[in-house]
Amino acid sequence: MSDDKQVGIVLVSHSAEVAASVAELAKGLAGGGVSVPVAPAGGTEGGGLGTSSELIAAAAASVDRGAGVAVLTDLGSAVLTVKALLAEGDELPGNTRLVDAPFVEGAVAAVVTAAAGADLAAVEAAAAEAYTYRKV
Repeated sequence: MSDDKQVGIVLVSHSAEVAASVAELAKGLAGGGVSVPVAPAGGTEGGGLGTSSELIAAAAASVDRGAGVAVLTDLGSAVLTVKALLAEGDELPGNTRLVDAPFVEGAVAAVVTAAAGADLAAVEAAAAEAYTYRKV
């Protein structure tokens, strides 16, 4: 799959630092040099804790390469903000999906899968499968 048709990934957190750190971790674990379009959308425009429709929409637009955009969120109101944007219908790129997945593990799985050239359904499935990862 060419770079212009990759799945883009947006990581929405209540904290700009958390979103950016998870994006960095996921890209690093996917091979560092991977060109998967990943954008953090954390916090508010003023740098506080919270979520911002504007930051999420801008992040989604920045990673849209024509193969869809997978959006992963950390907590409840981030989910609600993304759902509201999806319901509006014109704020996010076409074929944007809110992915039900654990934030860190799901982000890593999504980026690794997208780096392999997978389509949006496969990226979503890989991220969601991270719920089954056992640590003990």
